[in-house]
Amino acid sequence: MNLFENENTEFKREYVAGINKTVVAFANSKGGTIYIGVSDDGEIIGIEDTDTTLLNILNTIRDSIRPDVSIYTSSTIKNIERKKIIEINVQRGINRPYYITEKGLKPSGVYVRQGNASVPASEELIRQMIKETNGDKFEEVRSFNQELTFEYAHSEFKSNNLNFNHSQMKTLGIQDYDGLYTNLGLLLSEQCTHNIKVASFDGKDKNIFNDRREFAGSLLKQLSDAYEYIDLFNKTRATYSGLTRMDKRDYPPEAIREALINSIVHREYSFSGSTLINIFDDRIEFISLGGLVPGLALEDIMIGVSQCRNEKLANVFYRLKLIEAYGTGISKIIASYNGSINKPVIKATYGAFKVVLPNLNYTQNEMVKEEIENYVSNPQYNTILNYINSNGSITRNEVQEILNVGQTRAINVLKEMAGKELIKTVGKGKRTMYVK
Repeated sequence: MNLFENENTEFKREYVAGINKTVVAFANSKGGTIYIGVSDDGEIIGIEDTDTTLLNILNTIRDSIRPDVSIYTSSTIKNIERKKIIEINVQRGINRPYYITEKGLKPSGVYVRQGNASVPASEELIRQMIKETNGDKFEEVRSFNQELTFEYAHSEFKSNNLNFNHSQMKTLGIQDYDGLYTNLGLLLSEQCTHNIKVASFDGKDKNIFNDRREFAGSLLKQLSDAYEYIDLFNKTRATYSGLTRMDKRDYPPEAIREALINSIVHREYSFSGSTLINIFDDRIEFISLGGLVPGLALEDIMIGVSQCRNEKLANVFYRLKLIEAYGTGISKIIASYNGSINKPVIKATYGAFKVVLPNLNYTQNEMVKEEIENYVSNPQYNTILNYINSNGSITRNEVQEILNVGQTRAINVLKEMAGKELIKTVGKGKRTMYVK
C-alpha cells in the first residue's frame, strides 16, 4: 500500500474497542478511512478471522456511538499482498457532534482529527458543532448536559394525568429523534442552569434591602416556588362600607401569575442571566432577558399580538394547563386592573422585557387625590381613560374620533394627561400609542 497515516487515514494493526474514537473523530471532522490489519508504518499484517472482526467493528460502531453514525460508514474486506484487511470508510456526519455513549457529550467523549491523531474536542468546539447542526433556536438544540433527571416534571405531568415517557418526551421536543435531550429538556430538568432571583425592598427604591431568594431546578418548580414566595407579599387589606367589610389584595393574583409565567416562557435562554423580580412597597417588577421577538413592536404586544420565542416550552405549559392560549397574558394583566387608577406598566428594550404591577392598596395621599380629582372633574380625561381601560391603548386619531375634536385639541389633551402622569406614551411618529 502506498498510503500513510494523515488527517483522514488511520492504520490499526488489529481490532480494538478504541476504534470508536477514530470513527467519532472522522465523523466530526472531514471523514476518513480506517485500515484494520495494517501497522503504523503501512506494513500489511493481515487479519485471520475477518468475518468475526468485521462483526465486532460494526457492533462497536452501532452500540457505542451517538447519534447513530452507522449510516455514514461502510466496510470492505480487501486482499492485499495475499493477506486480508478490513477497510472502514467514515463520512462526515450531519448530526455533529458525535460522541462515545459512555463518556457523554463532553470533551472526554467527543473527538476530532488533528493531523494524524484523534484528540478530544474543546467545549467551545462542541458548542459550535451543536449550533451548526441544530441552528440558533435554543430550545431545539441538543443539551450539552445529557445526564438529566425529571422528578419534578414527572410529578407535574402525573398530576395532570399525562404520560411522561420517552415517546412523549420526543413528541414534546424534550428529546430529539435520536433520543438525545434538547435544551428544552435541560430547562425542565433538575439540572436547569437558569434561575429566578426575587428581592424585596423597604420603600419605593433599592436603598433598604429586606430579603432575597433564589429559585433553581426545573422551570416548573421555579414557577411554583417563586409564586408561593411572592404571594407572601400580596397582603389583604380590609375596608368597611357601613357594617360591610370589603377585602382587597394588594395585587390581583391573576396579574402576578401571568406576569411570572410570561417572564419564564418568553425569556431568551441563550443568555445566562437570571430572571429578576423586585418587590417594593408600591409595585412588583418582573424583568426577563431577551426583549421582544424580532419583528414585533410593543404596540403589537399591547393589542394582543404574540409571537412565542419558546414555542415548545409554551406548549409544555399549555399541556399542564398553566396557560390557556398563546398571546393572552398581557391582556389578562391589563384587564385585572380594570377600574383602578393605577395601571400596569409594560416596557421593552432590545435586551429585556419588564412588567410593573402597581400595588392597588398603596396610597400616596395628595398625589393620588389629585389624580382622582383630575379623572373625575375633566370629562375628556374620563372618556379617554375609559377607552384605554376597555381597549388597552389609544391613538391620537381615536381621541379625535371619541371626543369629536380636531387634531390640535387631541394633541393638547394627550399632552396634558401625559404631564399629569395619567397616561404614558409608547412608540414614535405614526405608531405612537397611549397607555395607562
